[in-house]
Amino acid sequence: MDKDYIRAVDNKIDLKSLDLPELTQCIKDLGEPAFRAGQLYQWLHVKQAAGYEDMTNIPKALKEKLKEGFSYTSLEVVEVQESHIDETKKFLFALSDGNVIESVFMKYRFGVSVCISSQVGCRMGCKFCASTLDGVVRNLLPSEMLDQIYSISRYTGEKIGRVVVMGSGEPLDNYDNVLKFIRLLTDENGMNLGQRNLTVSTCGIVPNILRLADEKLSINLALSLHASNDAKRKELMPIANTYSISEVLDACRTYFDKTGRQLTFEYSLVAGVNDTDEDARQLSALLSGLNAVVNLIPVNPIKERDYRPTDRSGALEFKNKLEKSRINVTIRREMGRDIDGACGQLRRRHLEGK
Repeated sequence: MDKDYIRAVDNKIDLKSLDLPELTQCIKDLGEPAFRAGQLYQWLHVKQAAGYEDMTNIPKALKEKLKEGFSYTSLEVVEVQESHIDETKKFLFALSDGNVIESVFMKYRFGVSVCISSQVGCRMGCKFCASTLDGVVRNLLPSEMLDQIYSISRYTGEKIGRVVVMGSGEPLDNYDNVLKFIRLLTDENGMNLGQRNLTVSTCGIVPNILRLADEKLSINLALSLHASNDAKRKELMPIANTYSISEVLDACRTYFDKTGRQLTFEYSLVAGVNDTDEDARQLSALLSGLNAVVNLIPVNPIKERDYRPTDRSGALEFKNKLEKSRINVTIRREMGRDIDGACGQLRRRHLEGK
């Protein structure tokens, strides 16, 4: 077998991370007819089988060969928190190596969205985020990102219509695996999610924003901006010590020019830190003329930091100031306020409980 195939933590070829041509070659290498690859791919990515036992038209002999040479990613549900306010559900999943990750199921009028993680932990160090408190453990494989979606769909019985890669981790710090995940998720032979229904978030790794712009994809890009000037951004986000706001925004403009996809700028409102009149003025000047939406998010408090969210009236006032400058603005609807809503909170509580 080709050593370049993505391998799982047990060093076996990661079956669910193979695209259809790769899977076809592996099946041929096993001495099996090529059509079996198409059957397997259907079970993996369309029927989203939890394991080989569900695959009714796959011969037992082939299943045994696959068990011997391949790793089958199927996440274990450790905990599900269900909101009593809305239908939001937060999932804690166990990986095969004992690490845990989290994902969120959100039901809106327009359909169902899932927010997934791209890493175990995060190395970016953003001061208001629980995901990054203990650093990064490892990158997630394409299969581990896919199976967050598949597992949630099996658990809820719901068809997933939108996916956002905004959970724990920095997606563009796991570039190759995230790109393979995108291609598998949007493959017409698989789940076939429309690329315009997929959003990838980044804190601003400029070289990889530019790489993504050249991939000929139609996915949405969301930039975690969170400040109106470099000084404040450096206080909140260490990545700002490497890439200035002007460099990040130039990369975003390039992404829009090459893809035509509208940009979203995520802006977590922290009381007394980045929600002043001057911040609104500077932010309006920064984003003037950009085809973009600013998504205001009252910051989720975490016990390790003393940041407080801007209250509702303050958020509305900030929004109004931006709108007067013709900036397109929304305030994120708070889903699942009564559960561990912020990225990394459920995983951290689980780890601390051990």
